[in-house]
Amino acid sequence: MLQVDQLSITQFKNYTLSSFKFEERIIGICGLNGKGKTNLIDAIYYGCFTKSYFTKTDAFIAQFNSDGFRIAINFSKNNESQKLVCINKNTEKKELLLNNIPYNKFSEHIGKFPAVMIAPDDIDLITGGSEERRKFIDTIISQVNSTYLQQLILYNKILLQRNSLLKRFAEQGKTDWALLEVLDEQLLNPGNYIYTARKEFALQFIPLVRQFYTQISNSAEQINVLYLSQLHVNGFSELFNQFRQKDFITERTNAGIHKDDLLLEMNNQSFKNISSQGQRKSLLFALKLAEFEILKLNKGFAPLLLLDDVFEKLDNERMYNLLDWVSKKNDGQVFITDTHKERLFQSFSDLGIPYQIIEL
Repeated sequence: MLQVDQLSITQFKNYTLSSFKFEERIIGICGLNGKGKTNLIDAIYYGCFTKSYFTKTDAFIAQFNSDGFRIAINFSKNNESQKLVCINKNTEKKELLLNNIPYNKFSEHIGKFPAVMIAPDDIDLITGGSEERRKFIDTIISQVNSTYLQQLILYNKILLQRNSLLKRFAEQGKTDWALLEVLDEQLLNPGNYIYTARKEFALQFIPLVRQFYTQISNSAEQINVLYLSQLHVNGFSELFNQFRQKDFITERTNAGIHKDDLLLEMNNQSFKNISSQGQRKSLLFALKLAEFEILKLNKGFAPLLLLDDVFEKLDNERMYNLLDWVSKKNDGQVFITDTHKERLFQSFSDLGIPYQIIEL
C-alpha cells in the first residue's frame, strides 16, 4: 500500500510554511476558494512527478520575492517509510532527494510513488487536441515502464533536432539529405519501442474504460476507444518517404508516434460532438479510473488518488458511484477537495468509511 503520512511545504504557492499529518486513508480537504486546497494536493503531485499538475514552469510556483520553495513528504510504501525532499532555489539547479540520496536524473523518480489526479480542466482530455491524450497515455506508461520514459525522452530529443533541420533547409534554401536520413534512422528504435508499448497498453486500457463508464453512468450507451497511429499501416521508413515533401513545406515532421491519438466514440459517432456534459464527465472519470486500475495492476498496489473539486462536476448518483468505488472497493489513499465541509461529511458518512477532514 502507498500512503502519504506527512507533508511539509515552504514558500510553495500560497503556503509560506505549513505542515500536514494524514492519519486516515480517506482525506477530505475543505475551505473557501483561494485558501489553498488545490495547491495542497498539487504539492503531493509534485512529490510524485517532480512537477506541478497545474503550473507549467517552476518559476511560477515559488512565492513572490522568495528564493525558491521546498517540499518534504513522508511516504509509507509497502510498510516501509520513505522521505522525499525537493528543494528548488531560483538561482540554482533543483534538487530531489529520496531518503537523503540525491537523484542523478529526475526521470528515475517517475513511478516510485504513482498517482492519479482528476481536476476540472481535465475535460480537455476529451474535448481538446491529440497532444492532451498522448500526454495522458505517456504519463500512465512511464509510471510502470522506466524504459518507455527514457525512449520517449530520446525520441522527442531527436524529433526536435529533425524539426530544427527542416527549418534550416527552408531558411538556407538547400538540403542535407545525408543528415536528414541519419536522424530518420535514429528515430526508428525509440519510435518502434513506444509504438509497441502503446499498442500493448491499449489492449489492457480500453476494456477498463468501457467498464468504468458503465459503472459511473449506469447507462447502456456504447462507448468505444481506439488507439490511432500512422504506424498501423506503414513503418517509419515508408512514412518518412511518404511525408518528406510535406515535411519540407511545413518545416516540421508530419509522421511518427508524436501524431498518435485516442479516438473516443459513443454509438459509433465522435463522442465530443454528440455527448452531454454529464456524459463527458462520466467518460473523463472512466478514463482516469482506468488509469488508476492500470497502475494498480502493474505496481501491485493502488496509486494515490487526488480528486480536485469533483463534487461540482458530477450529479449525486454519479458522485456516489465514484466515491463508492474509490473509497470502498480499493485500498488506496484518496484526497478530495471541496468548498463545502458539510458535503464532505455527508458523503463520507453515507459510505460508512473512516475519514479525516482538513479545514483550511
